[in-house]
Amino acid sequence: MLVFQVIALLLSLLGPRHTSSEEECQPWQDLDSAVVHKDGQVILAAMFPIHSKSVEQELNFRSMPDKRKCKGLSLRSLRWSQSMIFFIEEINRNPTLLPNITLGYRIYDTCWTMALSARTALSVISQPLKRNSTGACSSPTIPLLIGDPSSSSSMSISRLLNLNKVPMISYFASCACLSDKMQYPYFFRTIPSDSYQASAMARLVMHFGWTWVGTFGADDAYGRTGIDMFTAEVTHLGACVAFRVIIPKSPTQQQIQDIVKLMKDSTARVLVGFAIEEDIQPVLEEMVRQNITGRLWVASEAWVTSTLISNKYPIPGFKDFLQSLRPFSEPYNPSAQEFWETVFQCSFNTSLPLGSMADQVQYNRMCTGEERIQDTETIYNDVSQLRVTYNIYKAVFAAAHALHNLLICQTQESSTVIKYLKEVNFTTEFGDSVYFDKYGNPPGTYDIVNWQKDPRGGPMHFATVGRFDSSLPPEQQLLIHQDAIVWPGGSKEMPVSVCSASCQPGYRKAPRKGEPICCYDCVPCAEGSISNGEVYQPECTLCPEDLWSNPQRDSCVDKQIEFLSFTEGFGMALAATSILGVAATVTVAVIFIRHKDTPLVRANNSELSFLLLMSLSLCFLCALTFLGQPSRWACPLRRTAFGLTFALCLSCLLSKTLVVLMAFRATLPGNNAARWFRPPQQRFGVFICSAIQCAVCVAWLTTSPPYPVKNTWLYRDRIILECHLGSVALFGCVLGYIGCMAAFCFILAFLARKLPDNFNEAKFITFSMLIFCAVWIAYIPAYVSSPGKFTVAVEIFAILASSFGVLLCIFAPKCYIIIFMPQKNTKKYLMSQKGGR
Repeated sequence: MLVFQVIALLLSLLGPRHTSSEEECQPWQDLDSAVVHKDGQVILAAMFPIHSKSVEQELNFRSMPDKRKCKGLSLRSLRWSQSMIFFIEEINRNPTLLPNITLGYRIYDTCWTMALSARTALSVISQPLKRNSTGACSSPTIPLLIGDPSSSSSMSISRLLNLNKVPMISYFASCACLSDKMQYPYFFRTIPSDSYQASAMARLVMHFGWTWVGTFGADDAYGRTGIDMFTAEVTHLGACVAFRVIIPKSPTQQQIQDIVKLMKDSTARVLVGFAIEEDIQPVLEEMVRQNITGRLWVASEAWVTSTLISNKYPIPGFKDFLQSLRPFSEPYNPSAQEFWETVFQCSFNTSLPLGSMADQVQYNRMCTGEERIQDTETIYNDVSQLRVTYNIYKAVFAAAHALHNLLICQTQESSTVIKYLKEVNFTTEFGDSVYFDKYGNPPGTYDIVNWQKDPRGGPMHFATVGRFDSSLPPEQQLLIHQDAIVWPGGSKEMPVSVCSASCQPGYRKAPRKGEPICCYDCVPCAEGSISNGEVYQPECTLCPEDLWSNPQRDSCVDKQIEFLSFTEGFGMALAATSILGVAATVTVAVIFIRHKDTPLVRANNSELSFLLLMSLSLCFLCALTFLGQPSRWACPLRRTAFGLTFALCLSCLLSKTLVVLMAFRATLPGNNAARWFRPPQQRFGVFICSAIQCAVCVAWLTTSPPYPVKNTWLYRDRIILECHLGSVALFGCVLGYIGCMAAFCFILAFLARKLPDNFNEAKFITFSMLIFCAVWIAYIPAYVSSPGKFTVAVEIFAILASSFGVLLCIFAPKCYIIIFMPQKNTKKYLMSQKGGR
């Protein structure tokens, strides 16, 4: 229907017109009669939704359409229109602003319909001719339009006004889409863009921890865009939208019931609305009818009735001006009579013109016209909440300042009011700066208002409990006085609106498949990670490398330090075994000392035997260095002590083996080899073999010695203190040298094992080396596969086992003969052949 109306109007406007003579001048023909007007040198046009609904009419395309009729008088919007007149009269009385210029006005009623808004825009840009005071035809000057309050209508109107480069200043259209200067180059507004409002509302919701909210919006650009921006902002901050509802402009009862049922069934307890009061009212009424409670509304500025000036900044004289309205005063206001009948419940003579009123109600009492508005309390004369009125104030004065600068600064004929609108910058009498950014927007500043019910049964009042100012740094933009808030039901306890309750400390959020991220299950944190129960912590946090989670998984504690200690049972057993080995070695030495003059002791090279016993004692003591906490001195000590003591032990065994071989060869006729392996040569051989190992150890200690490390990669919950080898190559040289001597000693002893002798020591050396090699060969896989401190235990076990193997195989048979079979400890027995008498 709107398309056909616009086409018809354009055809009528573009038809042939004769304006060449005074006789052909036409009076101003507005497309609608509900216009409040006053002449002036410069005329400002304005649009207000004085009525809420339009009356449908038949369009037959055979005659001009009738004047549009509307119904549903809005006292609040009527006050807005009156404020426009009040502010223009103030400007006309101001000697410094637009001096010698009289401002006129034309105020249109759009009835909240896009069709009438478009017709108004066409009326403004058509500007029909009329006679001026000199009798000549002229066109009234309308440099700009103030309005429209609807974002959707503003989008359509702006496109029409663009044709004639007529700017528009809106006092209520907040859709962020209107900031697009490519589409709306001449659009300005004194209400902040919804982009600021969406950010403010999202920050407000997150401030109170409401992560599960429902959204409502009107079926227009304001509602849809507002929901989209709020959803994007709140989702970015970590919250979720439970549902999205678009309220039709003319909803059926079934549609309203479906909307309320969706809200009732949802677990969201906080509802965010982007709609004017006319759109949201049917939903609220149905909620009241169904007695739905426990819901909290976060309302947009379109219906929350917040204010920037409230009671602190009253507009002087405004209330008196509102109360001076009369039904038939000049300039004639078509809505004044309807206002009078509505407020005073009376009727005028029905023959009087009713203007655009289409739903007149006849009352039994006749109106006199002398009734006093002062005696009534309506939203019309309530000047405590003047948020939109203040926006109108800024729009009118911004237009006046732009016109003022245009008139006094115009040096080029091409200058227009648009250029000066972009440069407007003034301070209101209330201390607020008024200017437009490059998108035609003011700064985003909002009061946060709390609806509070009077406990004594009085009317609802609005308490300012916070403020949002986009011009401040991000951390200072939102300010809330939470103690001043009264929650639904008069409670001081903040309501909760979440899909899933916050996880307790020690638990993390596990998202539910196919549901928003705000809906989750709580599962325990894994070992080594914690959560402290903060609302915005979706995952568990890993503890630092040297810390571990406590059993409750809510804090990190020091990891358990692990090393093979003297004080634990296993360490005590190994230490006792080591000491036992030393005691056994000393016992053997004592037995040998007491029987040093016996043939058995003397025949087995007592000097090498005592040197071997000393080295075995050092081997047993060496095992003790592997116990206890690794340190910078303990790590080099245990490795070098192991290498040197075993090198000394094997050097002695090697010398003993060579002595046996040389002794056998000395019994052969003409062989003098034994004289080359006497005690001095034996001592020198032991020294040389030990010195080589000592040289390797010195090189190891000076270049890259062993050092203590914290092993955090083997176990996640423990720290293993161990010794790093430093130079692995030099450690390999130490082990390789010991292995080579053991292998060489074993080969020589194996070759001499069957030499004819009653007490062939080579046989015992063979057994000892067999045990020695078996132990250390088995040590390698056991060392690699043993975890943590058990690696050290395996090494100690190998040291002790190989040392006991040598001690028992070499010295146990001798001690047995010395103590229990002294008859064999004779020179005759030792010199006899094996098996002889």
